[in-house]
Amino acid sequence: MSTKKSYAVFGLGRYGIAVAKELIKNGAEVLAVDINEEVVNNAIAEIPYCKCADVTNEDVIKHLGISNMDVVIISMADSLEASVMATMLCKEAGVNIVIAKCSNEMNRKLLSKVGADRVVLPESESGIRLAKNLLNFGFADILELSKDVSLIELDIRPEWVGKNLLQLNLRQKYSINVVAITQDNDVHVNIDPQKPLEASMKLIVIGNTSKLSKLK
Repeated sequence: MSTKKSYAVFGLGRYGIAVAKELIKNGAEVLAVDINEEVVNNAIAEIPYCKCADVTNEDVIKHLGISNMDVVIISMADSLEASVMATMLCKEAGVNIVIAKCSNEMNRKLLSKVGADRVVLPESESGIRLAKNLLNFGFADILELSKDVSLIELDIRPEWVGKNLLQLNLRQKYSINVVAITQDNDVHVNIDPQKPLEASMKLIVIGNTSKLSKLK
């Protein structure tokens, strides 16, 4: 059984509230933070661990214990400067996964450059969907192709390095199909199943949604 993850949500607008509430509803540990005291007071009835704080301050990040969080969702798209600072501070604190919400494609590129592991445009992904993906699969980047079939980008596990797809036999073990391999921003669809996998690669796989949780 996997260890329960801890989450922090920065910014309690509609998107941030939706993410936090969905995570809490499913039993996750969530710390919610907003700089507006009134917003925090209004949210605390539904989100028990709410703090009023400035997450662009390095001392605040340390005081809140953000370095102990597994995932931080930064939902402050109305302030690019605050989102950038919070992203940088979280990565410097050692947070494994930082997901930032942004308002446009230019901001998405900037947040990615300063360390965000995933940047979401709220028009294309709801806070509830993001929370469900994190809870159910442990993946932020999952595309539901239908009710039962999904596509994900999968990191190469340490024990897979040096082995090839024939040796790993992922189809038999996890009921998934590898449809592409990405490396250095290049996507390779003509896959050589005998080529050893490298740590810098990622697999694009498709499979039954219920089976993907085995890869968590």
